[in-house]
Amino acid sequence: MARVRRLPQWLPGTRRGRTRGSAAAAERLQAAAAERRELLLAAADAGLPLAPAAYPEGYGCSCDRIGCPSPGRHPVSFAWQTQASADAQRVERWLAAQPEANFITATGRSHDVLDVPQEAGTRALAQLEGAGIAVGPVAVSPEPPGPGRMLFFTSTRGTPEDEDEWWPCELDCRPETMDEHPGLRWHCRGSYVLVPPARLPGDDGVTWLRGPEHPLPDPLTLLEALTDACAAYAGAEREREAAWPLS
Repeated sequence: MARVRRLPQWLPGTRRGRTRGSAAAAERLQAAAAERRELLLAAADAGLPLAPAAYPEGYGCSCDRIGCPSPGRHPVSFAWQTQASADAQRVERWLAAQPEANFITATGRSHDVLDVPQEAGTRALAQLEGAGIAVGPVAVSPEPPGPGRMLFFTSTRGTPEDEDEWWPCELDCRPETMDEHPGLRWHCRGSYVLVPPARLPGDDGVTWLRGPEHPLPDPLTLLEALTDACAAYAGAEREREAAWPLS
């Protein structure tokens, strides 16, 4: 009989505990959604043109492509270049319609992105800050199984009306040429990067190291430090590969 008397006392307490836990979890989700919204609107306010992107579903992708090779890393629409916008109201509508979506930012309009291996980027960032050179927004993007990448947001080289005046660069990178640029990638017109905060499969995500409130620097002020850091990183990689058989 003693056990019967205790049972009604135990059940309500358990329900209250579960209710409190569910409420706390809901509050955390709401807080995370609000923070994400603020960061995306801050990026739009800084002039970064955004467009909705796919998002991870488990270790897969929300898109319809079977075996998507880049889950959560690509735009939803093939018309992302014309769709991309820095209009806050449009971004709000996208967020309301697709609350889980990641976002890309189209480069080559208001900004470019210099994209380097994370180890090289960390070295270059310390060098630039030590020299008192202004660095703009910087994001970190994991790229398993290899090393992550560091994204330096800069002003753009522009898109002149006369095609012959376009300044060609062997570092220019587009989505279809990513594998051809393992070192420094220059995302300008026709390219894009994920804008933080973005979720990736597993526990990974793209995050701001320096937020979009920082003014965009001229890319040439960063280029020497980044190329030197990438060259040093590539040399270290070659040495590690050469030493691998011995180990």
